[in-house]
Amino acid sequence: MPPTHPYNHNVGVPDIPFYTPKHTVSPGVPVVQKSKDGKPVPRLFTPLTIRSKTLKNRILVAPMCQFSCAAEGDKKGSLTDYHLATLGHYALKGASLVMIEATGVQSNGRISPNCPGLWSDAQIPALRRISTFIQSQGALSAIQLAHAGRKASTAATWLTSSAPGRKVSLRATEDVGGWPENVVGPMGGDEQSWDGKGSESADGGFWAPRALSTDEVRQLVKDWAAAAKRAVHAGIDVIEIHAAHGYLIGQFLSPVTNQRTDQYGGSFENRVRLLLEIVQAIREVIPKDMPLFVRISATEWLEQTEVGKRFGSWDLESSVRLAKLLPALGVDLLDVSSGGNHPQQTVNAFASKDYQTRMAAKIRAELKKDGLDMLIGAVGLITEAEQARDILEEGAKSAEAEIEKEAKAALQMTEARDGKEPMADVILVARQFMREPEWVLRVAWRLGVEVAWPSQFLRVRFPKL
Repeated sequence: MPPTHPYNHNVGVPDIPFYTPKHTVSPGVPVVQKSKDGKPVPRLFTPLTIRSKTLKNRILVAPMCQFSCAAEGDKKGSLTDYHLATLGHYALKGASLVMIEATGVQSNGRISPNCPGLWSDAQIPALRRISTFIQSQGALSAIQLAHAGRKASTAATWLTSSAPGRKVSLRATEDVGGWPENVVGPMGGDEQSWDGKGSESADGGFWAPRALSTDEVRQLVKDWAAAAKRAVHAGIDVIEIHAAHGYLIGQFLSPVTNQRTDQYGGSFENRVRLLLEIVQAIREVIPKDMPLFVRISATEWLEQTEVGKRFGSWDLESSVRLAKLLPALGVDLLDVSSGGNHPQQTVNAFASKDYQTRMAAKIRAELKKDGLDMLIGAVGLITEAEQARDILEEGAKSAEAEIEKEAKAALQMTEARDGKEPMADVILVARQFMREPEWVLRVAWRLGVEVAWPSQFLRVRFPKL
């Protein structure tokens, strides 16, 4: 037989249980070191090493609830082929890290009966399958470990939107896999339901929680650590602790939702105790070279509200104070979001310009001032670009202008300007990836950065600008 030509062999990714071609250069990685105008590649498209893992660019897929897991049976809480198709596609199209949505560390910690969980070893194989595929396309795999607390046992968002009347949420009852009697929080009672309407109100959308005992809080710490160990066994690259958006840890952080009298409530030190114990417990059971992220709400936007004035609230100053405690415990990146803990919040997250990016920059600056080493991730930059869409003309010209706005917003977040530090080290993007899975490739194109495309998509790559 004639010798095999070195260029006619379609090499597969090694050491995985299925075949997928190995990309010559990982999608989303610059193939030249100068942009179209001769300038160096923007920091947005430069690599970033965190412990043993390297992000190939600074664009991360934020976790997005999909409500697409089985609510009962032996597949309860396990990821499915739907997640393989969606999350895998983001990895294929150049994102440096793809984070799997809020995953319950306890069964009653899911937001809905159709959310994923990692409270059982039986859920490891499905997670491993998703993680392996994400990695096979050149991205890092991550998972957000969570507990919904008093916001648990609700229905998928599209069911809420189709229900009669205008509701923020729809309760999930036992007959659809819900757990009305086991919704928990730092405090209990009808007045502690998220919307304050209790379990019996016809127009309420949340169940009244029962207060966790001190022993149950301690068990939560153990269960977070156990879920983290399962994530390691599944081959996940990065773990994030979800302490934002009014879910359980965020409920403990806030004086509005935590007036406990034990060691987990009252003072700032007591309210942050659960998060710090979870961080320490996870750090002890995962490899030393594995990155650990934490997501927080930098403020709950309650300073000027009745409840905020009555109890005090979690605000930016609280977040700065917390952030300074985390590097010593082994947290590598703080993922900065906001809001979600109370219906009286005074900011509409979908109509406010660059509010989260400015808070991320403030936290980053305060850490730098104290010589503390922790990366900062900013969420929500596309909000500004979405606002710009409202004033643009319709049609192709509008679409081109949209991506230009988005590209510039992404660039500005991670670049140092006028001698000042960047606002953030990475950006986390959510909804935009659902609209355009190829968003990384589009941003690079608009910025004039030539990046690698998936091998299978080279025939349809954007023309050079």
